[in-house]
Amino acid sequence: MESSSQPMPSPSSLLCKEGLGSLGCEEDEEISVNGNDEEYIQTLLDREIRDGVSQMQDLLQNSWIQRARLEWIDYILRKREVLGFGVQTAYASVTYLDRFLSIRSIDAEQSWAMRLLSMACLSLAAKMEEIRVPALSEFCVEDYNFESSVIQRMELLVLNALGWKMGSLTPLSFTTFFASKFCDNKSPPKNWLSRVMEAILTSVRDAKIMCHRPSVISAAATLFVSDQELTKDALQLKIGCLTPPHSFNSDSIISCYSSFQEMEIERLNLNKGIESPALSPIQLQAYGSSSSNPSKRTRLMFDQMDEKKKPKP
Repeated sequence: MESSSQPMPSPSSLLCKEGLGSLGCEEDEEISVNGNDEEYIQTLLDREIRDGVSQMQDLLQNSWIQRARLEWIDYILRKREVLGFGVQTAYASVTYLDRFLSIRSIDAEQSWAMRLLSMACLSLAAKMEEIRVPALSEFCVEDYNFESSVIQRMELLVLNALGWKMGSLTPLSFTTFFASKFCDNKSPPKNWLSRVMEAILTSVRDAKIMCHRPSVISAAATLFVSDQELTKDALQLKIGCLTPPHSFNSDSIISCYSSFQEMEIERLNLNKGIESPALSPIQLQAYGSSSSNPSKRTRLMFDQMDEKKKPKP
């Protein structure tokens, strides 16, 4: 892996003689098995292990990257709607973006490069996932109107940085499986899967969530959509029903579920114009003291839910 200290190339160094005749990628294992089949899921889990964990932890140390990343993701999500792309395309483009940033560094002075990078990642994801791929000019916006040849050169830079391995495994690959396992009625409501997919797509903004494996994110999102106030004991009970049990880390799923809760609290507070949760001064003090420790923060949130669900005397 290349050092994270590698600087972003200048515009002239983006010139490349390679062609884009074929978007070479790792061979995806085509398995014609129903998404609920446990053998199929085990194959995905094995591939997930081979792909390795996300390197997002390093990005969390750079406050500028965190702020800029949200801006680029907003661009991807807006363009996805304008161009009519699927959820898988948007999610894959964010994974390309994060993978690239974990390998290459970009300075704050190179904001043009970041916007160009987000365009290239979305374009590459569209070529992987969509039937119809728009012209490169359609990925531009008013404030950054790059020539198509420049976007194409950035695509090549991304492809080379990622080793031409563009077949990303995403949480969407596991949604049907977890819906069948976590739905109490064994038959999810008509719009449940779409709500899970929406939660997964929204989660790309949260770098903490993106640090988890795709299966963990999918499980946590499914549980969150089914019930936003599950206690830790309830979560462990549901996760314990998964088979094979050794393939699923309950602590990781519970931690990710907690991150979905935090994200929802922030969303609601933002909509209400509130900057902090409506907690008592003692709760706020406890929450603040645990903010640097995810496990403490998770315990605090679950303790609060347990208190809410205790029967009144």
